[in-house]
Amino acid sequence: MTGVPASAAGGSSGAQGARGAAAADGARSEVSGPAAGPATAPDGGGKPARGGKIAAAAVNQASVWNVANLLTMLRLLLVPGFVALMLTGGGYDPAWRSVAWAAFAIAMITDLFDGHLARTYNLVTDFGKIADPIADKAIMGAALVCLSALGDLPWWVTAVILGRELGITLLRFLVIRYGVIPASRGGKLKTLTQGVAVGMYVLALTGWLATLRFWVMAVAVVLTVATGLDYVRQAIVLRRRGIAERAAALEEKEA
Repeated sequence: MTGVPASAAGGSSGAQGARGAAAADGARSEVSGPAAGPATAPDGGGKPARGGKIAAAAVNQASVWNVANLLTMLRLLLVPGFVALMLTGGGYDPAWRSVAWAAFAIAMITDLFDGHLARTYNLVTDFGKIADPIADKAIMGAALVCLSALGDLPWWVTAVILGRELGITLLRFLVIRYGVIPASRGGKLKTLTQGVAVGMYVLALTGWLATLRFWVMAVAVVLTVATGLDYVRQAIVLRRRGIAERAAALEEKEA
């Protein structure tokens, strides 16, 4: 906290010494000069010294290791573990399927908290923006593919859900120059329903619970398609609005 004021004092005293040749001011400049060295460049130009830049970069890198990003990393690490648990014992052992469900549940719970923590406590980083959606789709995709490979879930359901998720992600990138498509309530409900449905399929359920999970998955598929179409509509509207605004701005500039 004292480095910058010392630098300012040193610079001012040095200038006064040069103009007035005052010995007291010159001595004070010599004393304060070394204290200011780490914060400013030797030439007194006010530019940060190389050490200061390195320290700032270290702080920015350390900020990546916050609790929100650690939860995202945990979700990524759970993906291969979940797949191994799902396929252990031929993929049909109820005990191993229960452990796999626990891993899937932890991944879904961390998905609810990491984004909230990042926004609430200003922990948003570039790493989190990229890794969070990857982790979400990785755990859901791994579960769907495993279930379809084991014959528990039709492949067309997996194709619809994963196709929608990848398609909407690509669509967001395509229209990002015109604006951001906000997450809707329907999209959040879709995510919740998908998580519940897939979790029920991961468990080795029988009887009426097996029938119940079928209908929960049916609702999830309907919400997946409906919200996907709504995102397409929003993207079209956003693109048209952006093009119109750019054209209006161009006409106003030319006028």
